[in-house]
Amino acid sequence: MSETTPTPRPVSALNNARFDGLAEVTECGLQGMITLRGDLAARALKGGASIAGGAKMPGPGAANVTGDTGLCWMSPDEVLVLCPYDEVTERLKALNAKLGGTFAPALNVSDARAVFRVSGSVSGPVSGFAAREVLAKLCPVDLSPEAFKPGMFRRTRLAQVPAAFWMEADQSIRIICFRSVAEYVFGVLKAGATQGSGVGYFRAGDTG
Repeated sequence: MSETTPTPRPVSALNNARFDGLAEVTECGLQGMITLRGDLAARALKGGASIAGGAKMPGPGAANVTGDTGLCWMSPDEVLVLCPYDEVTERLKALNAKLGGTFAPALNVSDARAVFRVSGSVSGPVSGFAAREVLAKLCPVDLSPEAFKPGMFRRTRLAQVPAAFWMEADQSIRIICFRSVAEYVFGVLKAGATQGSGVGYFRAGDTG
């Protein structure tokens, strides 16, 4: 009698690795992602993106994300669609159906990316300030509460690699990078979050 080989179960880049220090660094696990390019003002593209991501099209430098579903503005002609990992195939199909004949390439990039969250730990500073401080050590971005607020999105470099991130409503920061550099990114985030490495630049009197 022949035996069937079970289908391998997908796993995220670092299998939910976690580090607790000045801030909590967590690899978020599997995340559905679709990169969509084209005229972001086109009705069909906006409608398709909203169907797939369950959110309205964000403006420049913004992310409309709730949980693992939403839309991130990547550039004037690119948006990143987020959705549950196990729904990405069906959502991509619905997106393409809505696009019709509109020229707007859409590609499932879920397995080519990794996602991390940096947030204030129980023993760390006020929630959100620890996350700002960790990212400020690594990225050429103004992360002051006045300049970077919940819902804002930045595409930049994190130490030596490209990355993108946004601040969630609870002031934690979620980061996307290429899967191939996930271990490196986790390492530099851990270094930035090492207990005792805080510089106290963002103060409790600041508002996010």
